[in-house]
Formats: sequence, structure tokens, C-alpha cells
Amino acid sequence: EVQLVESGGGLVQAGGSLRLSCAASGFTFDDYAIGWFRQAPGKEREGVSCISSSDGSTYYADSVKGRFTISRDNAKKTVYLQMVSLKPEDTAVYYCNVFLFRAYWGQGTQVTVSS
Repeated sequence: EVQLVESGGGLVQAGGSLRLSCAASGFTFDDYAIGWFRQAPGKEREGVSCISSSDGSTYYADSVKGRFTISRDNAKKTVYLQMVSLKPEDTAVYYCNVFLFRAYWGQGTQVTVSS
């Protein structure tokens, strides 16, 4: 069974930092790209970042470039999202995602940035 479990969210002041983790199981982790998405209240879910399976290449949404860093540890089957210089507009539930014939999602972790 494919499972994704996010952790690391919390309440932080603007300018602060958090590191999110996504622990994966139930599939060959090394073979798949993993993505981070977020959904703010009243808004659609949006892509934040993703990391490839092969060469570790990364993608970032323009809104987080230069502030967020995605990485993966294949031995631990975990993907991380280091977030610095957080802004109130980063407040959202953050989800990790993998696509194996269909999309799988974790339960999400809440990030709240106060001004």
C-alpha cells in the first residue's frame, strides 16, 4: 500500500523557517519523482516544488524560488522541504505527492505563518 506521511508543520512568525518531511512507503521510492503541493483556505491546491527520481533535478514555483529547497534521502525514503524567509502567504496545508498510475497524497501538514 502506497503511503505518504508529512510532518514538520507548525506556527512560525514571518521570516522564520520550517523543514517539512514526507516519509514514503509501499513503492520503489528511488524510481519516482516526489512533489510538494499546498492548499490555502479558499484556494485551489497548487504545486510548490518537486524533485526527480533520476538526477535529482528540481522545480520550484516562482512564489517560493530562493526561499524553499527540496531534497530527498533515498536511503530513508524521505523527501524534505526546507522553507526559510516564510511569509504569511505561505500559510497552507502542505501535501506531498507521488504519481503511480494515479496520484497519491499524504494527509497534509499545516503551516501557519503569522505576520
